[in-house]
Amino acid sequence: MISVNKLVSNSALLKNFSQKRNFASKSKNIKDVNYQYLQRSKVPTMHFQKSLPRLPIPELLKSGERYLNALRPLLTASQYEEAQRRTNDFIAKEGKVLQEKLVAKDKANKHTSYISDYWFDLYLRDRVPLPINYNPLVVFQNDVRPEYNDQLIRATNLLISASRFMLSLREQILEPEVYHLNPKKSNTPLFRTVTGLLPEAISWYGAYLFKAFPLDMSQFVGLFGATRIPLLTKDKIYRDSNSKHILVQKNGNFYIFDVLDADGNLLSPTEILGNLNKIMNDSAPKAEYPLGILTSQNRDEWAQQRAHLEETGNRQALQKIDSAIFNLVLDEEAIHEDKHKILKHYLHGDGLNRWFDKSFSLIVTRDGVSGINFEHSWGDGVAVLRFFQDIYAETTKKPFIHPDSKPADSNISVDRLEFKLDDKSKQFVDKAKKEYKDWYESLSIDYILYEGLTKEACKKFKVSPDCIMQLGFQAAYHLLHGNYVGTYESCSTSAFKHGRTETMRPCTDRTKAFCDGLHNHKASKDELRAIMQECSTYHSELVKEAAMGQGFDRHLFALMKMAEDNNLPRPEIFDSHEYKFLNKSILSTSTLSSPSVLAGGFGPVVKEGFGIGYSAFADKLGAAVSAYKSHNDSSQFIEALHKSFIDITKVLSG
Repeated sequence: MISVNKLVSNSALLKNFSQKRNFASKSKNIKDVNYQYLQRSKVPTMHFQKSLPRLPIPELLKSGERYLNALRPLLTASQYEEAQRRTNDFIAKEGKVLQEKLVAKDKANKHTSYISDYWFDLYLRDRVPLPINYNPLVVFQNDVRPEYNDQLIRATNLLISASRFMLSLREQILEPEVYHLNPKKSNTPLFRTVTGLLPEAISWYGAYLFKAFPLDMSQFVGLFGATRIPLLTKDKIYRDSNSKHILVQKNGNFYIFDVLDADGNLLSPTEILGNLNKIMNDSAPKAEYPLGILTSQNRDEWAQQRAHLEETGNRQALQKIDSAIFNLVLDEEAIHEDKHKILKHYLHGDGLNRWFDKSFSLIVTRDGVSGINFEHSWGDGVAVLRFFQDIYAETTKKPFIHPDSKPADSNISVDRLEFKLDDKSKQFVDKAKKEYKDWYESLSIDYILYEGLTKEACKKFKVSPDCIMQLGFQAAYHLLHGNYVGTYESCSTSAFKHGRTETMRPCTDRTKAFCDGLHNHKASKDELRAIMQECSTYHSELVKEAAMGQGFDRHLFALMKMAEDNNLPRPEIFDSHEYKFLNKSILSTSTLSSPSVLAGGFGPVVKEGFGIGYSAFADKLGAAVSAYKSHNDSSQFIEALHKSFIDITKVLSG
């Protein structure tokens, strides 16, 4: 089996940066250094990390107000009156005590955020299966050159660029993630020179003077050499920061080979091509008992099964899967750019050629469609999208493998992992295959690409594109069901140290007034336009509050956890009808807009709900909608959404 040599871990300190670069130059020739790294940033990757602002704990009174504002459009007058009483009572009594304890705990843990540990714990304790429930999908746009969409060429180029990204991250020369408010003034060599010369402890403030905002990069280490391992009650995240090998899945079989040589250098492009070519031409039949299907199950059940697998001689093979840099999946299916097929294939597939526990899997179909399915506990969209965009840019603009490239032999062997499966283990697989098939076939997925309105058109009409999308979802649901429900929009708080996400609540008094006026035909177009303007203004305020750590959801959640941690009675507010109703996310939504993204999405978070991944593109509005057939019809929702977009367009243009 492959040996794993320890690589030297380099400090991100600025004073050591030039020494690091000299060391790299001595250990590898110049040509090799240029090939090794996707980026060679002058500013070390974690340079801003130390001076990032900390996630603020909102004022208790403000969180109470925001909570009640979110409840108002969902409740009857009497329900809202009761919610007000309960909320005010909580703020005056238990909430005050819990707030003091939360603030004290936060002051004692300045290295992190008040939500980070609780959020990791929430993910890792949940026992539901990972696919559909948690793992999202993101699919690359195809290369505009058809010959580069050949499965072997596409997979090899993605593997090379992903490895170069990983090596840049390990060497701390990956460009830090920065949000540039005015890129022309701040995304410049001067910005990098000035901020790079500043000590780490004040570097963020230097960036701020350029109106640029460095983002938290603590999650990036979770991309590579990582796996979520099932354990009873609570899973754990395993990481191997020195891993040298890649995991490849084909026909339910598992293959590994080192992509780094004994000196830690990335194999040449043609050597990597050669090793992948060997795997693609391997004559091994489809795995009769594909173990990957076991990762599709309830976490406690999978934990017990994995323990049995380890006890029956499979510990080393499983460890190779866990420690692999990442998982590259070569599928036999051809998608032919059918978006229905794409969404199903990348969200869940049949599970026979997957390992859902890996931090992420790069999946490439027989006709070269490629994308990512990623495990969510270790991190959020910021790290994944940055990785996604960077490797897409390189593979489509400066690929290392071309249609005329010839595979080369390498000194690195390719091994197919062998598993010892007793009758009990085989029964596990058979049972999981049937249960997973029944489950994913109960899911309906559909999508909309609406060209009647664009991102730029929304801006021209002076309304937020995100607000228009969310308004469409509210109008579609109201059209189908005649009421309003708990709605979740994910908002990143990565502008803060160890920030995760905050919930933005897009169902507001204003959106309710608009939908009521639209569907009861009692409001004129001018009145609807005025309400829509109010919707947009308020929506933008809520997004800004959430991004600045001033939402209420994470705060209330942390207060609830403080009561648990201190063995205090559970406050009544958390078991109330209104709290449960708000937090039952019937409409769970998240946006992912990038020119490199063909599609993105996820499953419903409750059985009665919809999972909505959406984007406002330059030339259209798009959304992928998933739902369980026994409760909802995603195609029916798409029809209602199409009508809603038409109605909104008429109001805007009128």
